[in-house]
Amino acid sequence: MIFPRTFTRPVPGVVAALAATCALAACTAQPGGTGGNASGDTAGTSAAASSTEPAAMTPEAYRSALAAARRPAGTALAAIVKARTFKSLHQRIGRAESALESAVARLGALRPPGDVAPEHADYVAALRALNGRLGALDEDVSSHALCNGTAVLAKLGASGDFKSFRASADDLAKAGDYPVVPLKPPARHTRRLGNGTVLLSAIRGGRGALTVKNGGSHDGVVTLVRGGRKAVSVYVRKGANAKLANVKDGTYRVYFTTGADYDRGARAFTRDCGFSKFDDPLRFRTVYSAGRVSWDNWTLTLNTVFGGNASTSDVDPDAFPV
Repeated sequence: MIFPRTFTRPVPGVVAALAATCALAACTAQPGGTGGNASGDTAGTSAAASSTEPAAMTPEAYRSALAAARRPAGTALAAIVKARTFKSLHQRIGRAESALESAVARLGALRPPGDVAPEHADYVAALRALNGRLGALDEDVSSHALCNGTAVLAKLGASGDFKSFRASADDLAKAGDYPVVPLKPPARHTRRLGNGTVLLSAIRGGRGALTVKNGGSHDGVVTLVRGGRKAVSVYVRKGANAKLANVKDGTYRVYFTTGADYDRGARAFTRDCGFSKFDDPLRFRTVYSAGRVSWDNWTLTLNTVFGGNASTSDVDPDAFPV
């Protein structure tokens, strides 16, 4: 079949108008068109996906996450009281700080169930503050304001940071039986022994005597060491004098510690502790001559006195004879 042919004459300006129309159509084509339309849809979908927040955790998943953070933090905090040296105490506080820091990082990244979101935020903030308080207490250990793990946790328990932690932990636990970091600090004590209490009597049986005067602001314990072995220890209250009789002949090094709250089980003060020794040893002798007997008696003063003739030096607390 032969189609009829028609001829038209180009009209100036019409072709340019059609080209402009086509260009505009390509840029604004509706879905189902070509090229540019597909690219525009993809970009819009990507932006929508990136702004979508993760779904809140189920109570079961949230409970498991809390338990995973609870165990190491609780264990590290409880271990502080088991420290037996200052070095160990610093190490255990450091481990507790690391465990709390890890718990804060782990829990802070969670999206808890919506009904406990405020309680969760308060709990994480309280853990962070508790960790900061531990750091300050570690400095107190360095200055000997705190001298064992019990004193550290007792002061932590008396802090406002602990009270905030306890309140937020209780609120979260009550909201859904959720596990929180366990911490029951011991009470703060101020224990004292009677003046003149003999704590150790391993080498006795002589005629010599030692009088100790304590004019300082803290109670003290004086220990005599002979040949690397502890011989005798006596407790001397502040503002009081104590006398040790029956000191056996020999040469003794004299150590003394002062402080507040004497823990007899640990044989140490728990707060404001100091550790010193007299630089010169004491020599006790018994002399028998022409039917006469003479022996040495000594007097020591734990505080600085005008005209005193006995110098003292600080002692590494971890090397102190207890």
